[in-house]
Amino acid sequence: MFSRRQFVQSLGIAAGATGLIPAAKLLADIRPGKLPALKPPFRLPVEWYRATVKRFQARLAQQNLAGAIVSDTLNRNYLTGSFLTETERPNYLFVPAQGEPFAFIPGLDRDMAASWWVKDFEWYFDFPHAGEYNQVVWKAGPKEDLFVWMLKRLAKRGFGSAKLGMDRELVPSLDKKFKETLPSASLTDVSKDLMGMRQIKTPEELELIQKAIDLHDAMLSFAREFILTNGTAVTDFDVRRATEEFGTRTLMAAMGSEVDGRAHHAVGINLSFSCRSGVATAYPHPNQFFYTRIARGQAVQISSVIRIGGYGGEGYRALHIAPIDGRQQKMWDVHTAMTLKQAELCKTGARCQDVAEAVLAIAKNFDMERYVYHRPAHGQGMEGHQSPYLALGDDTVLAENMTFSNEPGLYNLEGGYGYNHSNCVLVGKQRGTIMNKTPLTRDFCWLKT
Repeated sequence: MFSRRQFVQSLGIAAGATGLIPAAKLLADIRPGKLPALKPPFRLPVEWYRATVKRFQARLAQQNLAGAIVSDTLNRNYLTGSFLTETERPNYLFVPAQGEPFAFIPGLDRDMAASWWVKDFEWYFDFPHAGEYNQVVWKAGPKEDLFVWMLKRLAKRGFGSAKLGMDRELVPSLDKKFKETLPSASLTDVSKDLMGMRQIKTPEELELIQKAIDLHDAMLSFAREFILTNGTAVTDFDVRRATEEFGTRTLMAAMGSEVDGRAHHAVGINLSFSCRSGVATAYPHPNQFFYTRIARGQAVQISSVIRIGGYGGEGYRALHIAPIDGRQQKMWDVHTAMTLKQAELCKTGARCQDVAEAVLAIAKNFDMERYVYHRPAHGQGMEGHQSPYLALGDDTVLAENMTFSNEPGLYNLEGGYGYNHSNCVLVGKQRGTIMNKTPLTRDFCWLKT
């Protein structure tokens, strides 16, 4: 990792520099062994998606369904790995119980789709659509109903009288259209089937998650050292900017030639970092822009949310700049104990609500109940927040290889500080495992600048 002198020289923040960090300088000063060994692959292979489609098809066959309409963006990414840019334009994937899937897409994605493995697709020019299909349209006309178009094309393909599934419960208007268009067919909600598959991570998914978590660790370490180096000369915005640049340059260097601008390369990447200091840490979900100078006696939260190939998780650390008074010490210690206890309790067979109750009880037992604002954790998946939830109202039974956040935060708005670590916890047979390696210790989190 950088020395403190190298931080100042390479970043120039304390001196008022406004330019981006030079990549060559940033990477040249990193000492070997201090960064994760980020190695390919950085996305799941086509073979994994084909196998996942087959697993889904087996579920459809068990329910005597001829196929399923997949409308949710994340479900389509999970099954195909297409990672198309999603807007208001309707987009449907159809997975038959046997055979290859096919799609109904907006025309602007036709070249992108043609270069991926699901090559059977039909397209409309744009939304709202008028006129013919599978061609560019030049004349204005009445608006076409693209849901009805998709259903009619399914009928042309032999599914007009079939028992079908869809990854959503139809609202009355869509249900009416379905019955009018395919009166001999039926529709079943299969959203829980897909979510159930997505909740239990495969070894390949966990490998990608771990890569993202390893990068979390490097970025949190960088941010901490940056704060120690520059102290009260910088803002939380400066910390964010420098750390995001560090993380991006690090990942791009590891990916190398894979970042070449071609379709389906370097997909599903989301790398963001946040830093907030002072009273902003006292809100679970603040809505203000973070541009506050780091100050002594403040709580500071550093946090990253990273996805690589669509997979990742959370990495937060609740820091405090000395001095730290007795009440702050107690709150930090209790919050950290809650964080560790949640990870311990996340084992196969436990109920979400029982884990939540036991974790929240720690705050109550230490007279910290008035600082509790939310459940201990949420499930983590491609969308960030994924069911099930470690909440008092969720009776879901934990299964091996589920992944959860790890954030039973405590917040003291009157005092102007709050603490909220987070990790990615992997559910195991005997206990949960924290996939992050960043310390949850006073030595790491209590800073003297």
